[in-house]
Amino acid sequence: MDNFMISDIKARQVLDSRGNPTVEAEVFLENGTFGRAIVPSGASTGTLEALELRDGDESRYNGKSVFKAVWNVNSKIRDVLVGNTADLRAVDEMMLELDGTENKSNLGANAILAVSLANAKANARARKMPFYKYIAELAGTTREMSIPLPMMNVMNGGEHASWATDFQEYMIVPVGAGNIAEAVQMGAEVFHALKKVLEERNYPTTVGDEGGYAPRVREGNNEPLECIKYAVDKTRYQFGKDIAIAMDIAASEFYDKDHYVLKTNGDWKSADDLINWYTWIIDNYPVVSIEDGLAENDWANWKILTERLGNRVQLVGDDLFVTNVKLLERGITEKAANAILIKPNQIGTLSETIDAVLLAKKSGYKTIMSHRSGETEDVSIAHLAVGLGTGQIKTGSLSRSERIAKYNELIRISESNSRLGLTNLFCR
Repeated sequence: MDNFMISDIKARQVLDSRGNPTVEAEVFLENGTFGRAIVPSGASTGTLEALELRDGDESRYNGKSVFKAVWNVNSKIRDVLVGNTADLRAVDEMMLELDGTENKSNLGANAILAVSLANAKANARARKMPFYKYIAELAGTTREMSIPLPMMNVMNGGEHASWATDFQEYMIVPVGAGNIAEAVQMGAEVFHALKKVLEERNYPTTVGDEGGYAPRVREGNNEPLECIKYAVDKTRYQFGKDIAIAMDIAASEFYDKDHYVLKTNGDWKSADDLINWYTWIIDNYPVVSIEDGLAENDWANWKILTERLGNRVQLVGDDLFVTNVKLLERGITEKAANAILIKPNQIGTLSETIDAVLLAKKSGYKTIMSHRSGETEDVSIAHLAVGLGTGQIKTGSLSRSERIAKYNELIRISESNSRLGLTNLFCR
């Protein structure tokens, strides 16, 4: 690839979808092109994620301002990078060396990632290439490019919805779709049918952080599965054939030392109890994927979970792996999980994100590109999912513009490159 030089870098504080501050960066190249990126923020976060640097000044945004991270970009990072190569790996390595910590706590992963993504976008523009194609060339995944199958979060719980349920996300997967436009249509129709089901049950239809409905259900954590089933039955689609279910348990959020405490009713369960519960759910509902079914540090039981259910369902490590190659290597060695959720801001650079995807693919693990609960209008993850051929994407529900923006971008990418088919790992 041609080599360009960085001529300027500029960062500012902007707001995410929860109204909290986050970092936006712009990287300018010597040929006049530039790239812009905004980093998202998570609420349910793994303890081993790279550090999101916030100011802690209660007089500004309740302590959540990111002026220090912005200053780090406009001073320390800018001083090192301006006049240097814009090569992605070189830029990311210079920032990692400048930070000098394992978890990017000096500069902040939010500062580093904003520059990393903006620089990549600038490089793509300089080469007059779509961002997803540039990513594919970088990663060597040009032949693997595809439109990802979306997992659409239609009912929210856990940390994202004030513990309306213990399980964090109930998602629909349009496994019967032939292309991304059909997938979006199917998701939207089921989402609107679900509203009617909830209204019939006298539930409110306000939405959580990721755009899914968030009623405090009366009949426990299985009730959303029933609601989704009834919603699909109200459409022209078949439950299990056209629409499947994926779940994000986010079990780390209710793990207590050696057992799991359900916050909605105070009941507690062992890891074996949860595994038996998931087995029952899989037996009774068309669930194709379970994310974070156990806590991030419950490694011994993750191995048991994978032994028992890994040949029946996708078992996704999010908090378990936090897009970190070292943790993924441990999972591969210990045979824990069979898929990884990919969140660039968990690790802090685009280079490390790409490395995690490539290792997972090489090791036979499925990959899912993912948003965060505090999102923005930035659509980078749509391009990363396509360019890296992750095969799946989580970007939220069929409401809230910061979620819809990613679906709309996937439709545009699909139209611009008709050779990219929709990945369907769960053809039923």
